[in-house]
Amino acid sequence: MTQFLNLTIPKIHEKLLKREFSAIELTKSYLERIKKKNKDIFAFITISEDLALLQAKKADELIAKSKKVPILAGIPMGIKDNILIKDVKCTAGSKILENYIAPYDAAVIEKLKSHGAVFLGKTNLDEFAMGGSCERSAFGPTKNPYDLSRVPGGSSGGSAAAVSSDMCVCALGSDTGGSIRQPASFCGVIGMKPTYGTVSRYGLIAFASSLDQIGPITKTSEDAKIVLEAIAGKDDKDSTSIVIKKKLQVKNYNLQNLRIGVPKEYFEGGIDTEVERIIKKAIGRFEELGAKVKEISLPHTKYALPVYYIISPSEASANLARFDGVRYGMSKVKSQKSKVKSLLDAYLQIRGEGFGEEVRRRIMLGTYALSAGYYDAYYLRAQKVRTLIKQDFDKAFQKVDVILTPTSPTPAFKIGEKITDPLTMYLADIFTIAVNLAGVPSLSLPVGRAGDLPVGIQIIGKPLDDYEILDIAQAFEQKYENS
Repeated sequence: MTQFLNLTIPKIHEKLLKREFSAIELTKSYLERIKKKNKDIFAFITISEDLALLQAKKADELIAKSKKVPILAGIPMGIKDNILIKDVKCTAGSKILENYIAPYDAAVIEKLKSHGAVFLGKTNLDEFAMGGSCERSAFGPTKNPYDLSRVPGGSSGGSAAAVSSDMCVCALGSDTGGSIRQPASFCGVIGMKPTYGTVSRYGLIAFASSLDQIGPITKTSEDAKIVLEAIAGKDDKDSTSIVIKKKLQVKNYNLQNLRIGVPKEYFEGGIDTEVERIIKKAIGRFEELGAKVKEISLPHTKYALPVYYIISPSEASANLARFDGVRYGMSKVKSQKSKVKSLLDAYLQIRGEGFGEEVRRRIMLGTYALSAGYYDAYYLRAQKVRTLIKQDFDKAFQKVDVILTPTSPTPAFKIGEKITDPLTMYLADIFTIAVNLAGVPSLSLPVGRAGDLPVGIQIIGKPLDDYEILDIAQAFEQKYENS
């Protein structure tokens, strides 16, 4: 396995083409590592060994025929367990979908299959992607590879931990309020939330449809760009999907005169002192590379958290109404055995037993916010403030090219530390939520460590500047990767 550790996608592609090893050898090596490491970290809920070996065999056959070989052919990946892969279990981290077998492929899976990628399995997550620590999975928490007593972040904690611990080369996550970027920061990897609509949501189990976005988790910015290019694009099955122009790989991207904005609101309290020091040092390094840094203001940032926790539960309450145990999920027989007296009784029992505490909390919050007499006071007002938050970004991007902030106010926290206090847990996403509300792209880039724990900086770009922020991150990596 050691010969495969720390290899990037281009390096693996090069070695596969030179026949230094086969895709099957590569896949078997990663499957063995999962079997050894997963019992401690629990990054994977399901390991799809048969599918992975079949895909690896096809990749080897493609390489043997010397045809044009896609760069992702034979690359072992992890897929967050709320993204559907046909004939593979998809639980969304919930008991209510414990035995659900996906009947079709998500759009991103279709694209990755066409590129010859290998799916090692489905990664753990907070139930229905609702959480910031990966402790809310019905099947047990994922642990941070840097410190097994700490969380990996959430909700895409399984994907981030899998990449960080070399259980896969790269992974897909989903990001509704920071669920790719925050675990990427905690686990010391790259995590990107693309511009809303850049990647089709078809086949992603919906949490909050106006906020959800699928994105890559990788070890390098170049790898993230490769995965994004493979999964991005217009999809007729997702009416919100958009076209984004692909960009040629930029070598030696020049940061000279890049205009960087640093919002003062993100440093006005609540941030760990060591995280603040590391982020400010990283911002100074951007200046060393020729960037022009200026303080900016995002005045409505302080409202992002309450706005998010009205809009996202409201959308979740509607999206999760379909999970009633009738057509899929928990067995219908269960309700029959308990001799329920009505269909409502069956719904209450199945949803009460099938949904975890946090999911029930958010459904109740959302249902309340959408109810008669409260819709205008909560949901409608939240949408108006969301517009103001987006306008803040629009105004800022008239003066700067990108915005830099901390990804998270703290490094990874202890397992169990915040689980009993929902508000404290929600505050872990305070620096990422506004990005989803505005629909703009951003990524988390590792820039240092607080003690032994990774710290990430968030690079926020203009709408559709996805490849631009990846180029910026790559330029920083090339200069400081060994420092």
